[in-house]
Amino acid sequence: MALKITAFSLILILLLPIISYPQPMGMKPWRKDARCWKAAELNLSPEQTKGLNLLQETYLKDMQLLRAQLITKRLEFRELLTNPAVRMDSIRMKYIEATETQSKMEEKAMEYLVKVRGLLSHEQLKLWCPEQEFPFFQRMMPGHGPMGPMSPKKMLPPEE
Repeated sequence: MALKITAFSLILILLLPIISYPQPMGMKPWRKDARCWKAAELNLSPEQTKGLNLLQETYLKDMQLLRAQLITKRLEFRELLTNPAVRMDSIRMKYIEATETQSKMEEKAMEYLVKVRGLLSHEQLKLWCPEQEFPFFQRMMPGHGPMGPMSPKKMLPPEE
């Protein structure tokens, strides 16, 4: 009997994390229709395909530079945080620089989406879901992320 209880307990302990693991929260489509497509999946005409490819290339080049800048600023921010000799003003300024770069990235993404929207016909727009274009877009949508919008005033402690 004790062996059965031990075996059952062991199985329960091993299965509990699997059973209780929360399901990932994906975004629901904006429309009642469950079909939600990326622009590239919408039976584009050759002209639309060419335009979309050009937009994607331009967007990726722009984002590559901004990503490199953001990574650099985050590393610098980390260095400032771990240096006890650095003043709070310097830390705050570096954080603001990083958030401004992040904001530029989001602006570029919105510009890209608007340009893609301009390529699509009315029928294609009915089936297009912009949130499918890139994962970070989900964070920008209200109510779909674990945290709201980031603000330097909210994230940093008050000055001493």
